[in-house]
Amino acid sequence: MKDVFIYDAIRSARARAKPEGGLHELTPSALLKHLYHALEARNTLDTIQISEVILGCVTQNGEQAANIAKTSALYAGWPSSVAGLTVHRFCSSSIDAIALAGLKVASGQAQAMVAGGVEMMSRVPMLSDNARVFSDPEFALQHQMLLMGSGADLIATRIGATREACDAIALESQRRAARAQREGRFTSIVPISTSRGVVATDECVRADITSAQLARLSPAFAALGAAGADKVQLAAYPELGEIQHVHTAGNSPAMCDAAALVLLGDAAFGQQSGLTPKARLVATTTACAEPLEVVSGCVAVTEKLLRDNRLSAHQVDLFEIHEAFAATVIKTKETLEIENDRLNVNGGVIALGHPMGATGAIMTGTLIDELVRQQLARGIVAASGAAGSGSALLIERC
Repeated sequence: MKDVFIYDAIRSARARAKPEGGLHELTPSALLKHLYHALEARNTLDTIQISEVILGCVTQNGEQAANIAKTSALYAGWPSSVAGLTVHRFCSSSIDAIALAGLKVASGQAQAMVAGGVEMMSRVPMLSDNARVFSDPEFALQHQMLLMGSGADLIATRIGATREACDAIALESQRRAARAQREGRFTSIVPISTSRGVVATDECVRADITSAQLARLSPAFAALGAAGADKVQLAAYPELGEIQHVHTAGNSPAMCDAAALVLLGDAAFGQQSGLTPKARLVATTTACAEPLEVVSGCVAVTEKLLRDNRLSAHQVDLFEIHEAFAATVIKTKETLEIENDRLNVNGGVIALGHPMGATGAIMTGTLIDELVRQQLARGIVAASGAAGSGSALLIERC
């Protein structure tokens, strides 16, 4: 097996998923076109060397349907020889895109690949694909499929995470993201030109939010619980008595528009192209946790990745782990015993936004940039998907 290197990781800023959001006027393919061209320019890339583009995308409907990995590469003018594959594992989709690309390079099937993800949630809203497991409650329960917020409330109830503790996680995410913006830490952002101007800053961060403002927000998922989710969860965990609905719009991930690309290849590709790798992709894995918790997969998969690679959490310098609602972050810290100064040091998706199919690739770039900034060696990226699924990458700085 060959070593797999990451030569570049770029992304758009994350824009609010609203008509007034900075990226709303762009179709998903148009947004990706900016990134394809930036990847070419930054690396003097001969695109004929790229075997395939693999993109994560969750809501594959309308403008994001019909294998956007292939069609967006054609739209950007890349050679017709570049294959395309779109993958969907819910919110960890772009981690799986990177993992699949890495496996193809490692096996010698490809010398260079591009992986990443896209989600334009202002144009293709979450759940607009009308999947029956999310629109038909009886059918959903037969498949143990609950919406993410209900799962997060079950996590909070099982671990005793209070509303105050969850709001504190959200406030810290906002403060860290605001600091990272002030200090210019998000160096993987590529400015995107639109008719309204240049979009180069993540729009969802609320630097001035207070704990009092967070405390005033109403529980967001109590109605889902009353509609049947609580009953299903309590049937599995009768000792809980009731589900505590502690998640609000303030301590949940923010919906947004964004895309990200990662350039991977073997050593020979770098030598031939005159490129120096930023990092080595050491290992990848997937795991599944309790489906009724929905979003605890990032914890289970991080545990598995550490175990498979004979590492303790203390041997990893930095973790970028999906803030799949505040209670998941609390569970991550408690289960893995990760100190605050090694976990999501530049904030997470509660503050920065969660463009579902692109989030994992964005986190990968953020991790690499931070490893470089702090001159550290090793990091893990992990994200939860629905139904308890999780995907993770182990990365070492070159």
